[in-house]
Amino acid sequence: MLSSFRFLRTALFALFLGAAAALAQATPSASEQMLIDTLILRVSNMKTMTFMRNGDEHNAADAAKHMKAKFEHFKDEIVTAEDFIDRCASRSEMTGKAYQVKMPGGAVRDANEFLNAELRTLRKAGSRPGAG
Repeated sequence: MLSSFRFLRTALFALFLGAAAALAQATPSASEQMLIDTLILRVSNMKTMTFMRNGDEHNAADAAKHMKAKFEHFKDEIVTAEDFIDRCASRSEMTGKAYQVKMPGGAVRDANEFLNAELRTLRKAGSRPGAG
């Protein structure tokens, strides 16, 4: 009885290690990568919006460049477009402060909320690049 418990425990531990290793090298599927690329492209085209990080204002091109750089840094941890938004486009890694988007009329929204709404639109449109 004790040996079967040890075997089960060892097997479960090996399974856990295998799953952890697979997750450590996670990458987005082709369709999720397309959504991520399209989100970055859409941000870069939002010329009338201001993107705020840690109290500093940035234009659309700079915001998209920053998101792309963070994605390149964290891509082994990202599987979905939602992961991308959470890890690369919602908050500062250094300060933990949420990123924000200032709309053309002056209203301010959290970047997480704004980008998830954009993602929902893309998913409904079939994730065509430049859709919407």
